Amino acid sequence: MKVYFDNAATTPMAPEVITFMAEHMNNLFGNPSSVHGFGRPVRSAIEKARKKIASYVNAQPGEIFFMSGGTEADNFVLIQSVLSLGIKRIITSPIEHHAVEHTVRYIERMGWAKAEWLSVDEKGNISLAELEEKLKSGPLALVSLMHANNEIATMLPLEEAALLCKKYQALFHSDTVQTMGHYTFDLQKIPVDFITASAHKFHGPKGVGFLFVRKGIGLQPFIHGGSQERNMRGGTENVLGILGMEKAMDLAYENLTQHREHILSLKHGMMKGLLEKIPQVRFNGETDPGRSLYTVLNVSLPTEKLDQEMFLFNLDIAGIAASAGSACSSGSQTGSHVLSAIGIPQGYVPVRFSFSRYNNAEEVEYVINKIVEILKINTANVEPSAPKS
Repeated sequence: MKVYFDNAATTPMAPEVITFMAEHMNNLFGNPSSVHGFGRPVRSAIEKARKKIASYVNAQPGEIFFMSGGTEADNFVLIQSVLSLGIKRIITSPIEHHAVEHTVRYIERMGWAKAEWLSVDEKGNISLAELEEKLKSGPLALVSLMHANNEIATMLPLEEAALLCKKYQALFHSDTVQTMGHYTFDLQKIPVDFITASAHKFHGPKGVGFLFVRKGIGLQPFIHGGSQERNMRGGTENVLGILGMEKAMDLAYENLTQHREHILSLKHGMMKGLLEKIPQVRFNGETDPGRSLYTVLNVSLPTEKLDQEMFLFNLDIAGIAASAGSACSSGSQTGSHVLSAIGIPQGYVPVRFSFSRYNNAEEVEYVINKIVEILKINTANVEPSAPKS
């Protein structure tokens, strides 16, 4: 059996998305910036997609800008807020995706702005009280906090954080790469100034995403050289990617509740099965369904015989795709900055499993049994224990 449990890294494209994109490959090849009969239909298709995507987050079409993905969009917000809006302080956390964390450190090294780091508890939660103290302590700030952590699933109370930033007239950016297409957003209700999203996290194509910029915020272009995206991003648009993203969002939001219930049952089934067969297992980050991203489960497995790389290799041999954490950190020898920030005990191997609507309960059972086999745990007469986190 082949099992793909690395959906936080990327999701398989939905068959309907592939079909939709293929149907447009021949008839929408013109440059959308061209004013002739080959270009105009392409421009129309892009603007239709923009309007549809805006409707899903209750934004205005003019607030949606198409990007190459979440990393570019995060860089755009952070760097241009400093360079074009005069931001001198960035308040963030040590468990942000590297697209934010590394960019903030770069900005600080360049001397453009000061970085202020919030503390996190053992589950990866920030303190809103600490955030408020930092907002009180200095001039206009940009706050950048991800909606849900891509490694440990801990979720930010997005609306509360946004209202707090608004109270102190701070700009607020949230990386919603892991939650877009999995949760609903009402950007008229939630006073966030910027959100970023990437299509390949919700069964769309790679290489395309979007940035929401609230109307009236005067960001300057990040990529120069053309007037595309209303003079905000130079370069010919990724037309097929944009159309594929539109279709992926259609599929995600048409059946959101059904998908969520199915995926959550897989996550809970895996937690229950692991506890029954491996009582010493630990779960990293939040596991409360109301505060935990339902697509991600980070597990610490008890073993001193296998390191993380070897354990993942053994899973791969068994046909199981899982990960150590962020796919963007592949090849790094420093380990997970997220797990370092929350602290995990010695003698455990952390592994991230992440699920999609295309997974099933049979795959969960197979993975649990293979984990037990790899760990060489005798499962006879094992009594289930209370969840550990």
